Amino acid sequence: MKIAQVAPLWERVPPPTYGGIELVVSRLTDELVRRGHDVTLFASGDSQTLARLEAVYPRALRLDPNVKEYTAYEMLELSQVYQLAEEFDIIHSHLGISALALANFVPTPTVHTLHGRFTTDNRNVYTHHQKQPYVSISNAQREINLNYVGTVYNGINPEDYRFVAQPQEAPYLAFLGRFSPEKGPQHAIAIAKQTGWHLKMAGKVDVVDSKFFEQEIAPHIDGQQIQYLGEINHAEKVELLGNAAITLFPITWQEPFGLVMIESMATGTPVIAMNLGSVSEVIAHGVSGFVCQSFDEMAAMIPRALELNRQTCREYIENKFSVIQMVDGYEAVYGKIIKDRINSNGRIHAARIQF
Repeated sequence: MKIAQVAPLWERVPPPTYGGIELVVSRLTDELVRRGHDVTLFASGDSQTLARLEAVYPRALRLDPNVKEYTAYEMLELSQVYQLAEEFDIIHSHLGISALALANFVPTPTVHTLHGRFTTDNRNVYTHHQKQPYVSISNAQREINLNYVGTVYNGINPEDYRFVAQPQEAPYLAFLGRFSPEKGPQHAIAIAKQTGWHLKMAGKVDVVDSKFFEQEIAPHIDGQQIQYLGEINHAEKVELLGNAAITLFPITWQEPFGLVMIESMATGTPVIAMNLGSVSEVIAHGVSGFVCQSFDEMAAMIPRALELNRQTCREYIENKFSVIQMVDGYEAVYGKIIKDRINSNGRIHAARIQF
């Protein structure tokens, strides 16, 4: 198949530090190339990929202080994609609502992966474009009625995450993610203080969350019981998660997936999380972690989580959340959409498509 992958320009593909969407796009794109597909990746110019790279800007926009209007470059990117639409069998957008309007005006089908959450505003846009094909990244994400072609869970390369059978450091809890209220770093701190555990925290602080960080997080960071590592790279992330006794996922919102959970379990570290959004689909309760109804229950589950088998956590990810399973799912989605389009209007050049 000739496939266009359209990534956000905010982060590089793959991201050097934090960037769940960009990491998923990277792994998906490269595995599709390995399987023999002709893939073009539309992303920032500093992206690293096995695919053909098309870029409207030389670097990730988040890293360039000269960029004041992100949407201007996203519009340029989408213009480039849809000007070349006839070169592809399918276009795969990871941009949320941004590609919906343009997708209606070309014969090449566009599939949209829903990486984010539904809001009061974007629900109107999705509903207006209800018939376009969508992929959910968890069944819990399907809050509104759309044309869902399938649910494809995010996947990682387990070999990118060193398995740690027995952490060598003094036991600690880990928190990894954006420092925003919905990710729950404030609750991770409260759990650590309630239980007396050492907590190591890492992740980025967006400008919109800077006041929250200064008021709710920074006063508790003492460098001893509560330690903040800043925004860390992949190797540092693997070390943080792999050497932890438990990873906390104390979210307060309907998380569409939660890549941190599978990254932690891939290193062997179980996860204790709040039962919101996709959590119950990602964690095998009592096997790879615990799905809880309150923060007090999360704290109470720490002794039981210490008894879980770390090898079992690793095998669980290998069997359910690897890149192989993810790309199998997307190949099936692409095939279904293209065949449906062929049946409906016959305008796709079927001779060049292999399933």
